[in-house]
Amino acid sequence: MISVYTLGGYEEVGKNMTAIEYEGEVVIIDMGIRLDRVLIHEDVNLQQMPSRELRRIGAIPDDTPIRDKKVVAIAFSHGHLDHIGAVAKLAPHYPDVPIYGTPYTIKLAKSEVKSEQYFEVKNPMYETQYGEIIQVSENLAIEFVRITHSIPHSSMVVVHTPEGAVVYACDYKFDNNSPLGEKPDYDRLKEIGKEGVKILIAESTRVAEETKTPSEAVAKMLLEDFFYYDGMEEKGLIATTFASHIARLHELIEIANNMGRQAILVGRSLAKYTGIAKQLGLIKMKGSRVLKSPNAVQKVLREVSQARENYLLIVTGHQGEPGAVLTKMANGELYDIGKDDTVVFSAGVIPNPLNIAQRYALETKLRMTGVRMVKNLHVSG
Repeated sequence: MISVYTLGGYEEVGKNMTAIEYEGEVVIIDMGIRLDRVLIHEDVNLQQMPSRELRRIGAIPDDTPIRDKKVVAIAFSHGHLDHIGAVAKLAPHYPDVPIYGTPYTIKLAKSEVKSEQYFEVKNPMYETQYGEIIQVSENLAIEFVRITHSIPHSSMVVVHTPEGAVVYACDYKFDNNSPLGEKPDYDRLKEIGKEGVKILIAESTRVAEETKTPSEAVAKMLLEDFFYYDGMEEKGLIATTFASHIARLHELIEIANNMGRQAILVGRSLAKYTGIAKQLGLIKMKGSRVLKSPNAVQKVLREVSQARENYLLIVTGHQGEPGAVLTKMANGELYDIGKDDTVVFSAGVIPNPLNIAQRYALETKLRMTGVRMVKNLHVSG
């Protein structure tokens, strides 16, 4: 018999974790964090906290129902923090159990492990390719099927059992025109359907909205339609989007080059996600510059403020996160933002109360500076 343990991410945004059990053997899918539960506690340092305390505040899944079971594999569907952010806190509960995922996903998971200060993670991590079926026990195998999402190398995780497949399809869309060239593997999905699906676990943010989510190609058109307007030549331009949205960042860098501006990416998370993407050949950073150290940020932004028409700043902070670059700008730090600047939000608001409140506060502060704001040059991923 197949059993499903819904350990996190059900009826909430974040801390995704599911376990599939067959004949006493378990495959764990995802180990995410719930970011709003971390941000709402100002004194929380995620890397220094024990998992028990993080469970208490609802920031990571409660894995106690499977703690004593025979876990044979851990699989990550994609690299967003609400799917891999708790790896350093929870993987040590299953020492030596292998972790599998696509290359970009595993490199991001290793980055999370590297920054951990409380636990030591000894689990081996393996980069897998689409279409590869990994036999993790006599009865269980896992497979990663290519799908499109707002981060590279996303996948539907399939757990193959003697009774049929369990398909875990959380956070995806069917995008046939992704600028990065990734398309859903419809043929393989059809094959799996014909072979027999016992359980389908399907969910995405905004799944309740009764509409077709547009392609990323539409977001590209929205951005180009705005930025290529003739009146933009002498304005300071600042764009903000998800640091992990490599396709969107690629589009913004390309737009800057076509406008004769230099794209400057500002923020540690932008440096991390684009660095790994560049390493894997997923993005070309032609003509752009990435800043992460506080000294470099302050120095370069002073230079940019003297010749705003030569640059497109791409910054963190679209959700109004405390400490993010755009939030600091709105607070009068780093860069003298004002009526000669345009701020473009190429990101939607994550639908939870904390994000909504923080974004509202950010927009209010930006309006007080006299800056021009342009919102919703974005499609959901």
